Amino acid sequence: MGSPHEERQGCTLRDAFHEELDALSDQLVEMTGLVHSAMTRATTALLDADLGIAESVIAADERLDALHHDLEERAYDLLARQQPVATDLRIIVAALRMSADLERMGDLARHVAQVARMRYPSVAVPADVRATLVQMGQVATRIVLKAGSIVADKDVKIALELERDDDEMDRLHRDLFTLLLADDWDHGIEAAIDLTLLGRYYERFADHAVAVAQRVVFLVTGEHPGTASASPLPA
Repeated sequence: MGSPHEERQGCTLRDAFHEELDALSDQLVEMTGLVHSAMTRATTALLDADLGIAESVIAADERLDALHHDLEERAYDLLARQQPVATDLRIIVAALRMSADLERMGDLARHVAQVARMRYPSVAVPADVRATLVQMGQVATRIVLKAGSIVADKDVKIALELERDDDEMDRLHRDLFTLLLADDWDHGIEAAIDLTLLGRYYERFADHAVAVAQRVVFLVTGEHPGTASASPLPA
C-alpha cells in the first residue's frame, strides 16, 4: 500500500479525471441544445421565407463546429494522458462519436436554412406540401430534445424508444415522395429538387439523433442495441 499522502493524491487525480469526463457530457448536452435551436429556427425560416432567421442559423453553425472540435481535442488529450479502460474508455469513445453526430445534425439544419435563403423572397415549400414539412420539422425538434435528455440522464429506456420517432420521420419522408411523384405535381422541377433535398436533410437529421441515443445505450450497457445481450426495443 502507498502512503496516506500518495493515496490522497491518487484520489484527487481520479476525481479530476471524472470531472473532465462529466465536462464532456455537459458539452454534449450544450450541443444538443444548439442543434435543437438550429433546426427549430431553420424550419421556421423555410416555412415563412424569413431571411433573417435563415442567416442566423447559418452563422450560428460556427459555434457548434467549434464545440465539436474542442470536445475532440479534450477527448484525445484524456486518451493520451489517462489511457482509460472499461467504462471510462467507453465514455470518451462514445462522446467523440456523439459529438460528430451532433455536428452533422447542425450541418443539416444549416442546409435547411440555406434552401430558405436561396429561394427568398419566395417560400420554398408549396402550400400543398407544407403540412408534411411542418410535421417533419416537429419530429426533428422532438427527437433532438429527447436526445439531449438521453445524453444528460443516460436513460436507456428512452434511448431505445427514440427509434419510434425515427420511424415516424421515415413515414413522412415516404409521404413527401408520394407527393413529388404524383401525376398532378405541378410545381416544377426546381421545387421537386428542393423538396427531395429537404426530405433527405430531415430524414438524416433523425438518423443521427438515433445514433446519439444508441451510443448512450452502448455507454451504459457496454452493448450495441440489437446485439443478443442488449435490451430489446419495447413492443
